[in-house]
Amino acid sequence: MKGLKDLLLLGNPLLYQVCDPVKQSELHLVKDWVVDLHNIMEEIRAKYYFGRAIAAPQLGIMKRLVYMNIDKPIVFINPEIVDFSNDMFELWDDCMSFPNLLVKVMRHKKITVKYLDKNWYKKEWTMSDDLAELMQHEYDHLNGVLCTMRAIDDKSYKWRP
Repeated sequence: MKGLKDLLLLGNPLLYQVCDPVKQSELHLVKDWVVDLHNIMEEIRAKYYFGRAIAAPQLGIMKRLVYMNIDKPIVFINPEIVDFSNDMFELWDDCMSFPNLLVKVMRHKKITVKYLDKNWYKKEWTMSDDLAELMQHEYDHLNGVLCTMRAIDDKSYKWRP
């Protein structure tokens, strides 16, 4: 079982790699991966008081898998953003892989994501506002992109108070 010590931090080269899709033959592994993702997210919440989702590569699991826990846990296997609004909004983004740093970024106000659930059923979800931002952040992780790479400008960084 993985713990907070296994969370990859800013600068780790694995965070900049594109993840491989989860294969149906790996579905039996997803349950264990999700337990690890959940546990680490809870440790982050207890220590830093934030955290609504985490992507598998943040634990060195180089698979296209996202775990989100807002009102209830949800697993996104091989998510793909298939549509997005032209409307954008600016926000201070945070990340478990650099918990004391905030980065000002622009995100699409609305997105549609297709994915497989934990039972390998096809799903589609249109998300707006904070959920859309959250999924874009996690989706970026699957593509080796960190919010530091999306900073609006050179002055778009600050320490978390």
